[in-house]
Amino acid sequence: MTAALWYALAGVGLFALGLYAMAVHRHLLRKILAFNVMGAGAFLVLAGLARRAPEGSADPVPHALVITGIVVTVAATALALVLMLRVREATGAAALPEDRPD
Repeated sequence: MTAALWYALAGVGLFALGLYAMAVHRHLLRKILAFNVMGAGAFLVLAGLARRAPEGSADPVPHALVITGIVVTVAATALALVLMLRVREATGAAALPEDRPD
């Protein structure tokens, strides 16, 4: 197995772990962290798939997409944290309410 395949497999594992955490946790900060883990997994998959051939050079376009994605992820995380603080100020809790059957 090549290093690129290991990167891609690790990325898929991180994405699955983040998706599981998004589904299980109610606390908004944990959901934001899970979203960041999912993003890191997607970046690892892109970096792993950037290799054209085992002996060739890597494609620079996916690497540029990863760098751009990191910047967008930082901005989205900052926005999500501000929104979480607003929810905590308005409701007194930083967690999503439980589902209640009507």
